[in-house]
Amino acid sequence: MTSGNLSDPTEFLLLGLSEDPELQPLLFFLFLSMYLVSVLGNLLIILAILYDFHLHTPMYFFLSNLSFVDICFTTTTIPKMLVNIRTHSKSITYTGCLTQICFVLTFAGLENGILVMMAFDRFVAICHPLRYNVIMNPKLCRLLVLLSFLISVLDALLHTLMALRLSFCTDLEIPHFFCELAHILKLACSDILINNILVYLVTSLLGVIPLSGIIISYTQIVSSVLKIPSAGGKYKAFSICGSHLIVVSLFYGTGFGVYLSSAATHSSRKSAIVSVMYTVVTPMMNPFIYSLRNKDMMGGALRKLISRMPSLL
Repeated sequence: MTSGNLSDPTEFLLLGLSEDPELQPLLFFLFLSMYLVSVLGNLLIILAILYDFHLHTPMYFFLSNLSFVDICFTTTTIPKMLVNIRTHSKSITYTGCLTQICFVLTFAGLENGILVMMAFDRFVAICHPLRYNVIMNPKLCRLLVLLSFLISVLDALLHTLMALRLSFCTDLEIPHFFCELAHILKLACSDILINNILVYLVTSLLGVIPLSGIIISYTQIVSSVLKIPSAGGKYKAFSICGSHLIVVSLFYGTGFGVYLSSAATHSSRKSAIVSVMYTVVTPMMNPFIYSLRNKDMMGGALRKLISRMPSLL
């Protein structure tokens, strides 16, 4: 396709993970399965926490919010992909593309914020146990989630509004299964210097700083745990943080992997495949990580919820 300015595009083309017609049924089944597992798993976590009074604590409050964000995160990207595969279409409207970018940035930022809150919660629980109930009161927990939500929405709106000023070329093919900001900037024919500066600035503020906060929190946690005399006490303290550390590693590891792979390779399709990890696989794995490693979830809350299912339906 020839390049030229298109100041008012009507739609973009999402090329997906593969253009091989024989692979489309397999991709449809695979992503539909992962989406259903992700939604049902996270929904079970939320319902289990809601119906078990013993889980009405800051740690599980943040976990229920994380599960809700994971449901929203996957719903923002996968259904459109499934519809396109089913209808043999690749198109997404210009408005729909920018809306998808806005929601992806919002929920990614919110998940980032909640992971930081969970690290802070574990820090207070282990390093300042006597003051835990005073510091991590319900009002502060709700305020932290609200603050993270507002910051994420403002960040997403800022990037989306800046994208509105761009003019695009006639080649509007996105080698991805959803609209990602980096790919939209590559398609622009107008100057994207300000957009790139904004991306690097916000990534530094909302990516590096929260991750640094998590690292500092766990540095203090490890220092406090090593002072515990009994081996049983050390194991219990580390087991409390184990699930969160795995989720943090998955989220940040795959997220940074996407940007490193896109910088190291010229293949946008390979970058799209890597991005499946943080947009699909990580939200799907979170319920398993927290439930299988948590006796309160597996032994009590989930069993109670499942036993109540017939009466609730």
